Amino acid sequence: MLTRIMKHEWRSLVADRTLWIIAPLFALLIGYGVYNGSSWVSFQNSTLDAAQQEERDRFAKAKAEVASIEQGGQPASAFANPRLPSVAAGRTAPRYATLPPAPLAALSVGQSDLYPYYFKVSSQSKQTFTNNDEIENPTNLLAGRFDLAFVIIYLYPLLILALSYNLLSIEREQGTLQMMMSQPVGLRTFVTGKIGLRALVVLALAVGFSLVGFLFGGVSFAGGAWLRLLLWVGIVAGYGAFWFALAVAVNAFGKSSATNAMALAGLWLVFVLLIPSLLNVAVTTIYPVPSRVEMVQATRRASAEATAKGSQLLSKYLEDHPELTAGKQADPADFVTRSLAIQSETERLMQPVIDHFDRQVLGQQVLVNRFRFVSPAIVTQAALNDIAGTSAARYRHFLSLVDEFHQRWRAHFTPRIVQKALLNASDYDRFPSFSFGEEPTGVIAKRVLAGLLGLLIPALGIGWLSLRALRHYQLAG
Repeated sequence: MLTRIMKHEWRSLVADRTLWIIAPLFALLIGYGVYNGSSWVSFQNSTLDAAQQEERDRFAKAKAEVASIEQGGQPASAFANPRLPSVAAGRTAPRYATLPPAPLAALSVGQSDLYPYYFKVSSQSKQTFTNNDEIENPTNLLAGRFDLAFVIIYLYPLLILALSYNLLSIEREQGTLQMMMSQPVGLRTFVTGKIGLRALVVLALAVGFSLVGFLFGGVSFAGGAWLRLLLWVGIVAGYGAFWFALAVAVNAFGKSSATNAMALAGLWLVFVLLIPSLLNVAVTTIYPVPSRVEMVQATRRASAEATAKGSQLLSKYLEDHPELTAGKQADPADFVTRSLAIQSETERLMQPVIDHFDRQVLGQQVLVNRFRFVSPAIVTQAALNDIAGTSAARYRHFLSLVDEFHQRWRAHFTPRIVQKALLNASDYDRFPSFSFGEEPTGVIAKRVLAGLLGLLIPALGIGWLSLRALRHYQLAG
């Protein structure tokens, strides 16, 4: 009987002009979203390629100059001699630490247009290369980009509600519900068949059009992308299940089609717009992040204080790091070595400010993660960002690798700077290099599956209660 109901529902949907209007529009929106996402990924890849090419050209120029100096030539400037470790570490040979787009990055831009995805790591303090200026239009950054995740989170529920708001009410208003119930079929079976067929159609549209968009958008399916794609399908299905269950619940109250439409539109506004906005306000109020102006002022104060104690700091720095001198007598008047001591003290003074900033940001993320289940839109956005590799978790992982590389870079050059060693061309080939390693797939899958459960459990609960409520449904209005 369930199969016959679904076949009849399919014929009804095919005959209904609503599906033929919505489906092409939905396909167009998905295509545009994938195109936008792919364009952003292409821009990122082009930028990273340009950065790597700039690094290769800079290294080649420095090595050629070093070779020329070794043969008796003179450096272009006494303060830019590429044979000096301090010059190489800070000016001629900094390396790029890059965050490459994940295979499905075109799926969801997330906040990847806000987060820096490459740093030019030098021997300077980390704040000098991580606090980049944002040249993008702030209005564009605030609004975000129209990508596939935007279509899924905001427009996909509207498609579901447009096909389900009058699931039972239209039958009752047309007088066909009583006739249908005179057949040997229960109301709950009838509703299950109708909603099941519509769910299959909508999911097929969402997944099918998305796959076509992926193929034409040049999305890469390498590097475990198939598992990510399966997780994406699961999240889309779970998000759709929630909205279908909500549509059944509203229909179970036995109101008119117009009332159902208004109620579901209101619920869409609450779950997709209102709750996320209120949670954002609450998070930023409870864990306010210091402004960039405060960070800059704190850095200046720390730098001025450390500079004023330059000679004292140098003595203490060399006492704390006797391995740097390798038994040689350090020159207290040496500007470069004194700069290392001042820089170390500046970072020490700045650390409480940085720790406070990190705690506030982490507090915001923990709070959002804890209360994300109050809105299916928040759960879905977080899961899609994880799948696409544009989540805050992946960016934090990248920052930890950058910090580790920065420490390795300094450890490589600091002894050479203090000992006033001179570099040759072959030394440039032995400088540390950065390599990004992805988070384990299992860690990502665990976070996504938690979100999937956060969608399916409410959907199943609402659906079960709604089907039970249908026992009291009035067949005639």
